[in-house]
Amino acid sequence: MKNFFSRVTQHRASRSKTSTTAQIPFRMNFLFIIVGLLFAALIAQLAYLQILHGTQLKAEVSRTDSTVETNNVQRGMIFDSTGRVLVGNKTHQAISYTKGVNVMAPDMYRIANRLGKYLTVPTGSLTRRNRADYFLASSKRAKQVQTNIPGIKNAAQSDAYDKELQYLYAHPADFQLTKQQKNDAMIYARMSGAYSLSTTYIKETGVTSKELAEVGEHLGEMPGVKVGTSWTRDYPYGSSLKSILGTVSSEKIGLPDNKVNQYLAQGYSRNDSVGQSYLEEQYESVLRGSKSQTDVEVSGTKIMKEVKRYGGQKGDNLQLTINAGFQKKLQSLVRQAESGAGGVSTGTYAVVMNPNNGSIIGMAGVDRNPSTQKITNNALGAINNSITMGSVVKGAMVSGALMDGVITPTNNTLTDMPITVGGTKKASWFNKNGGQNMAVNASTALEVSSNSYMMQLAMKEAGFKYSEGAALTMNPSIFSKMRGYFNQFGLGVKTRIDLPGETTGIQGSTSKAHIGNALDEAFGNYDAYTTIQVAQYMSTIANGGYRIQPHILSSIRGTNKNGGLGTVKDSVTPTVLNHIDMTPAQRKLVTEGLYDVVHGTNTWKTGGELDTIKPEISAKTGTAQTYYKGTETVTLSLASYAPSTHPQVVVALAMPNLDYNAEDNNMKLAKSIYQAYWSSVQSTSTLKSGSTTTNTATAGN
Repeated sequence: MKNFFSRVTQHRASRSKTSTTAQIPFRMNFLFIIVGLLFAALIAQLAYLQILHGTQLKAEVSRTDSTVETNNVQRGMIFDSTGRVLVGNKTHQAISYTKGVNVMAPDMYRIANRLGKYLTVPTGSLTRRNRADYFLASSKRAKQVQTNIPGIKNAAQSDAYDKELQYLYAHPADFQLTKQQKNDAMIYARMSGAYSLSTTYIKETGVTSKELAEVGEHLGEMPGVKVGTSWTRDYPYGSSLKSILGTVSSEKIGLPDNKVNQYLAQGYSRNDSVGQSYLEEQYESVLRGSKSQTDVEVSGTKIMKEVKRYGGQKGDNLQLTINAGFQKKLQSLVRQAESGAGGVSTGTYAVVMNPNNGSIIGMAGVDRNPSTQKITNNALGAINNSITMGSVVKGAMVSGALMDGVITPTNNTLTDMPITVGGTKKASWFNKNGGQNMAVNASTALEVSSNSYMMQLAMKEAGFKYSEGAALTMNPSIFSKMRGYFNQFGLGVKTRIDLPGETTGIQGSTSKAHIGNALDEAFGNYDAYTTIQVAQYMSTIANGGYRIQPHILSSIRGTNKNGGLGTVKDSVTPTVLNHIDMTPAQRKLVTEGLYDVVHGTNTWKTGGELDTIKPEISAKTGTAQTYYKGTETVTLSLASYAPSTHPQVVVALAMPNLDYNAEDNNMKLAKSIYQAYWSSVQSTSTLKSGSTTTNTATAGN
């Protein structure tokens, strides 16, 4: 039995050994098969990648994005009529930043902190949001904030950031910045304002030599930071004309909110400087120039290659009709006149223009605060301050009556006498009580500035027969009739000067209850007009009846190699808005009256103080009884042209709310203006007899 069990045991052991030995090769073979299959798959994938698609994938790995980077160029300059610079460009050393592709906040944060070591920027405009953005740009500080906000890990990225901001706003003590950090935060804020491959100024003025040297030395450590130049507007002849020339937004302000989409559609960047007002805004498309263009190849976040494709072109220049030297004198004279006005005077305004082509040679104005006596420059007051001018408009009243046929060149004599209607008496300044009743014709009525004559013309135009003391029952349509004639000369309508902001003046009520004011309207003591309207009105008389659109722009010109005015690209031609349908005999009656205002022989002529001006001028003075905050005042005005025979220049001015007893301030100012004109703009030796140049004008609507 023992041997039996021994054999059995040996037999089982032998079988077990044989079975184990058989299983080991099978497992090994299975593993080898699996490994072989994996190697085969790997080889197949490598073959797929390298043989079939190797070229394509290699190109993908080394692919770069190509785009275009643009940079601003110098803005066009503005010159006066003689070629002197009114608005130029002042060049500054500047530090700028061009944001690369896929540059994230942490990247800019590091660059800002590095740049802040070498560059100091003003931090006065640093906002709470700027400080918070900078604070959270540090991942370490952001994590500290997040630990204080429950559930922030489950919030969307934008919501999480909003919660972080709200936490900081609620705990301002937690994110106090040092002086250096505020400097870096301001740099970071300006960098953040740029979008991919756009350039923004970090510091555009006031960069010191030390800052330039240190920043330049470390440019390699600050991707996107560059040393370059910037430009700001410069005013060699002072800022008195700035209200007309307009302003340009700074790079910090960028595009105006109300026009941002319009400008973006035209290829502007959000931080571009643009014209904000008047000429700078109106001719933005001319002055802006065309940006430089640089082809940029980017791989990842790195700029690999830059090739300038187009160097850009400086903006075209504007040449104005204004004479800078004369303009400076004109502004000074207007300011001096206002300084001596006293009382409750609210300003003085003057316009000097060429009546034959509408060119504005000078336009000046000042506002005055009667409470503080402070005087401020406001040349635009000449186009947007509506003033009751007084008798200066009587030339238009006489012209309207002639065109209406109520008087003729051979039948125009009336008696100057007080006019009494409905218990109210109105009279001429020299005949208040009827002691100076006299016969006057149309020319003499202008010479002595007869209110009575003008009121009688109004009644005749209305078909009303005057009877002393009787009620005034004229039809209110007389207002529109008189205004229609005034409008033909430019009074009460826009002159269409090439500046935005012009007003039409102020019209009084035309109801039956105000019918008595129709008589005031006839001699200029009801409606209000602007000084530029008075200048256009007198120009229309001076040039033979052509209402010409005033303009400040003379031409658009390129830039020569010396940086000055280049070739003319476009020029302004005179535009006739309408022609006054008057006969030569009718015009002569009016122009003789304006001449006699200064040179006549009547005792009551109103402009005798002007008869010393050479060459001789024709004029109409104006005095209106006005009120300022309950105080009785007087407004003085004047419209004139010279020489009387062949007019070359028109001078119009207004001085509202002077002391009630003021008399000749307007004529004193006019004399000074003419003296400045003949010495600064045009020599009297150049005057030639002959017809005016209105035949070069083109018809307008």
